[in-house]
Amino acid sequence: MSTRPTATPGSDPGKRSSGLAARQRAVDVLADVLLNKRPLEAALDQPTGNAASGQSHAGDAGLVRLIVATTLRRLGQIDAVVAGFLAKPLSPDAARIRLILACATAQLLFLGTPPHAAIDIAVSQCREEPGLARFGGLVNAVLRKIAAEGAAVVAAQDIDRLNTPDWLLQRWTRTYGKETCRRITQSHLSEAALDLSVLGDPAEWAERLGGAVLPTGSVRLKSKGRIDALDGFAAGEWWVQDAAAAIPARLLGDVAGKRVADLCAAPGGKTAMLAAMGAEVTALDTSARRLKILQANLVRLKLHAEIITADATTWVAPDLFDAVLLDAPCLATGTIRRHPDLPYLKRPSDLKSLVELQARLLDSAARLLKPGGMLVYCTCSLEPEEGPMQIAQLLARRPELTLSPITSGVYGLSPDWLTEEGYLRTLPFHLPMEPAELSGLDGFFAARVVKGH
Repeated sequence: MSTRPTATPGSDPGKRSSGLAARQRAVDVLADVLLNKRPLEAALDQPTGNAASGQSHAGDAGLVRLIVATTLRRLGQIDAVVAGFLAKPLSPDAARIRLILACATAQLLFLGTPPHAAIDIAVSQCREEPGLARFGGLVNAVLRKIAAEGAAVVAAQDIDRLNTPDWLLQRWTRTYGKETCRRITQSHLSEAALDLSVLGDPAEWAERLGGAVLPTGSVRLKSKGRIDALDGFAAGEWWVQDAAAAIPARLLGDVAGKRVADLCAAPGGKTAMLAAMGAEVTALDTSARRLKILQANLVRLKLHAEIITADATTWVAPDLFDAVLLDAPCLATGTIRRHPDLPYLKRPSDLKSLVELQARLLDSAARLLKPGGMLVYCTCSLEPEEGPMQIAQLLARRPELTLSPITSGVYGLSPDWLTEEGYLRTLPFHLPMEPAELSGLDGFFAARVVKGH
């Protein structure tokens, strides 16, 4: 259970108003994710339609994110706790009340917010929002019971089952076994660490930023704040990139002076890595908007790449490449620590179309390779269809390609991250560190193949 301190309203009316606005904003964002199926980052950026929550101070943005992310990580537990203290289920027209109760329960049970503050503000939300005043008494009564008895209920809960959709729980149990599945789901309860890929000496930047150098060369920070306010950001000395996501570009080996295509490149972390390694990079993506972000990052980092807006499944290059990096669209189930909204946005039916797209992208990537060239395929997914099964099918239909096994002892890779076949497979609980909140990696799959001469 987190004991991270959070801002709470005091007797100062201005602080109380700010606290109320932040909670209203949190409920707005949670509604956008759960009801409108908008990704969390987009919902946080979305202007609010709630006049009161629009008054939230800029300094409350971190509090809003913390409340919403915690609620999403623990939503199954929270819903079960709330249901246990309701005399009867909420009516269908009380969806907003469910969200107010959920955010308040997250604060009471997982964020250490004083009960009087969390309860008072939740009741105030009901009074100030049209049509919700009649629920004020109910919200007050339920939250008082949760404050008094909720911790005991949480202690007896089946956390893994409650917080993870059944279809994902069943998949991961089949693929990895019950114990590994449990460790995956447990890792999702904690926020992912902040990792940087640096252009200079990692040890120097770790010391300057108060972080630690990981075996793979990434720098992991011990404290967080505004990224653009950190030393070295404006000067373009580093970029944010999960340590697992920084590995695939390195798997291509020495690319200095070589022509490398980065397919599905935006927002550009791997493009930056390749350019920093001295490659002549062509970065391709279908999204012009996301490529603008990539270009802005390259300008800040003082790196260069040729940028092309095109569909990699149909793009025809004027010349073949020495190497291709394909970070394919996927279910992204390896990034739930970083994106706790994903279990509520993805559906089992999404997998089929993604697997078909990945196969087309792989065939295109193979066509772009020179004889003797290397292809690295990766996804931030835990699903076997988007990893080893995809590569096995590629090798079966393209005899000119052969697997180039990835071995431990290079690039800081742990033997635990490699499969018998020679694939990279990181899991969210890998890379344990002290303190525990610094532990973990995105769940990544990567494979390396070579085109015959």
